[in-house]
Amino acid sequence: MSPLLVASLAGLLGLAVGSFANVVIHRVPRRESVVRPGSRCPACGAPVAWRDNLPVAGWLLLRGRCRSCRAPISVRYPLVELAMGLVWFVVALRLAGDGLAWAIPAYLTFAFLCLVLAVIDATTRLLPNRITYPAFPAMAGLLLLASVGLGDLGRLGRALLAAAVVGAFFLLLALISPRGMGLGDVKLAPTLGLALGWLSWGAVLVGVFTAFLLGGLAGLGAMLLLGLSRKSLLPFGPWLVTGALLGVLAGAQLATWYGHTLLGT
Repeated sequence: MSPLLVASLAGLLGLAVGSFANVVIHRVPRRESVVRPGSRCPACGAPVAWRDNLPVAGWLLLRGRCRSCRAPISVRYPLVELAMGLVWFVVALRLAGDGLAWAIPAYLTFAFLCLVLAVIDATTRLLPNRITYPAFPAMAGLLLLASVGLGDLGRLGRALLAAAVVGAFFLLLALISPRGMGLGDVKLAPTLGLALGWLSWGAVLVGVFTAFLLGGLAGLGAMLLLGLSRKSLLPFGPWLVTGALLGVLAGAQLATWYGHTLLGT
């Protein structure tokens, strides 16, 4: 199967998974079950019909309003579905093109976690334990299967070492500056290190560096444009997972370019 076909199938599946991601985003911060009850309107509690639950199309057909009470439905819902489909497409295309098809399930799961946590942290300033705690063993199990499938257990060893290094680095930052680094970020860090380390050390460096670069630029922009002070707390999770996804997609290539172009190595 060609990489483009694999990626296209992953993208279509990602649209559907994006609908479930919206459920997780809405319910987990409220400590609600993501299984029961079925999808309901947040305003009136009316069950959502299957045809209205179609990714993106359902929202468009309803013109962004509940069929029962006509309450507006946030545009966030189709945007999350579109984003999930796009991210799953590019992740699958990158891995299939590099001969790492065995790792596609692991990194589609990772992309799901990243997108869900980014939205939750941006809206609630929380990285829920219900997601960050099981994320590590889930990723470790999937990467173990990928390593066995590729016949390269060395990747898993590097991933576990990277998880320890990145986790320790974030913990140290939190101890030095508790207001600058939340415990949710610390709990998530080993999973990010695991996923990036399985690919390469370059992916780890690019992922972590990009996260702090984007977070710093966002903080500077908030001070200049919104008038926030340096003591204002901004969620770091969205930038953390954005850096991690960039590390997955182009970390090794960017690290190589940096070494050749800027360091002359």
